[in-house]
Amino acid sequence: MKKRRPDDDLSILDHLEELRRRVLYSFIAVLVAFVINWFFAKQLFRIIAEPIVKYLPPGHKLAFTSLTSPFMVYLKVAFLAALFFASPFVAYQAWKFISPALYPHEKKYVVPFVLSTSFFFVLGGLFGYFVVFPFTCRFFLQLGSDFQPIITIDKYFNLAIEIILGIAIVFELPVVIFILSKLGILTPKFMMKNLKYAILIAFVVAGIITPTPDAITQTIVAGPFILLYIIGIFVSWLAQGKKEEVDTGESS
Repeated sequence: MKKRRPDDDLSILDHLEELRRRVLYSFIAVLVAFVINWFFAKQLFRIIAEPIVKYLPPGHKLAFTSLTSPFMVYLKVAFLAALFFASPFVAYQAWKFISPALYPHEKKYVVPFVLSTSFFFVLGGLFGYFVVFPFTCRFFLQLGSDFQPIITIDKYFNLAIEIILGIAIVFELPVVIFILSKLGILTPKFMMKNLKYAILIAFVVAGIITPTPDAITQTIVAGPFILLYIIGIFVSWLAQGKKEEVDTGESS
């Protein structure tokens, strides 16, 4: 006989209330991190501006065309940093939301879940900042080398946040695969069968995240995605294997 899950008696309203609570806690954590990072917004922006500043002609600086642009950019910088600093707590709140749907023995995965979610999120951000974004900046500056560059801080940061945050989110792929495999939605066999489509999707996503049309940059972005998908196959096998062992034990 299959054991009842802890959330079998919870209504939709109970789930919505729990979701509201976890979102509120996550918002508060990001807000606190945002306030702290606001005091270091200028230093943080200098770090984010480094990938393009080193390629600018001597004496050139980033510009702004609106009086409020620096203030708005510093707000965005503090918010972006807050997302990364608060990611472990946000991951924990996500776990608390899905944990009622887990069996008691599955709740021991809380620490690996929080650590892996935070790790892949930060790893994706670092990969975007140190690898993809410098390639993007260099490509566009070389392409426009015949012209005088006037790069505004708001448009520059919008491009930075699109690449860095976009890659950070995509790097959560192994965690998502583990959860979907635990729920029985994904299987290793299905993932192996559709590997060729995953490769195609990886290049499509890389083309969306990276605005550069060159194949080298897109391959640099798509490569880790494909590797993460292959890792996800093993993760899915691990999750499905554990699930099958538990179901077999409970049915007996």
